[in-house]
Amino acid sequence: MLGLLLLWLGTAHAHETRPFISIIIDDLGNRQDEGVRTVALPGAVTLAFLPHTPHARALALQGHEAGKEIMLHLPMEATEGNALGPGGIKAGMDRDTMRTTFVTALESVPHARGVNNHMGSLLTAHVQHMEWFMAELATRGELYFVDSRTTTQTVAQRAALAHELPATRRDVFLDTIPDDEAYVEEQWDRLLALARQRGHALAIGHPYAATLSVLERRLAEMPETGVELVSVSEYLKRKKEANRLWQASSSHSQTAARNSKPSP
Repeated sequence: MLGLLLLWLGTAHAHETRPFISIIIDDLGNRQDEGVRTVALPGAVTLAFLPHTPHARALALQGHEAGKEIMLHLPMEATEGNALGPGGIKAGMDRDTMRTTFVTALESVPHARGVNNHMGSLLTAHVQHMEWFMAELATRGELYFVDSRTTTQTVAQRAALAHELPATRRDVFLDTIPDDEAYVEEQWDRLLALARQRGHALAIGHPYAATLSVLERRLAEMPETGVELVSVSEYLKRKKEANRLWQASSSHSQTAARNSKPSP
């Protein structure tokens, strides 16, 4: 039995993928030049557009044609009271108003495959509103949710999983300090290290000049890193499969341990 277990584990390990990452660039849609430059980034970078912004529709169409995955970057109310911009949802909204606001925002970004929150330190910590929102998201087809984690009090990912939505969370912010290439480089290295440590990691960045300059250089070097860049939808699929293999191996290990005990 132990020999069969080791053979099974070896086969499972052989089918595991190399470490993988996903990168979302947020806040797109307001400025044409930075949007065009972001669309041109090498590889499967995922593009997240603010709703109802002047260039969101055209750039989302351009990004889709270029093979990039598209997301809605939905404004959600923050504790600091920051201006949301068009399409934002607030804790003071009733369920119908929230639904209408969200659906209109989603329709303003063509080819959106998923949603992540813009700001949201107040709303993502609000259990009732996250339940409402995820219930609505679950009715919109095969959409996923990424929790940007703008607060440690967030319940957004938990609410999404409770509604059986594909969901994950941000691990690294590439550019908390804007326009500092050295900082972005450090965060990039942290992202790769995390992926190598646990098999996967997800980063969020913004279309700052420094961020784009670092990504233009470092994404071109991806084949040398031993880490693969994938879209968010592919990231979620691989994470699910990795979890399935881990649970299966854990189950087999426990069974083998029980069966290997000597008879009384």
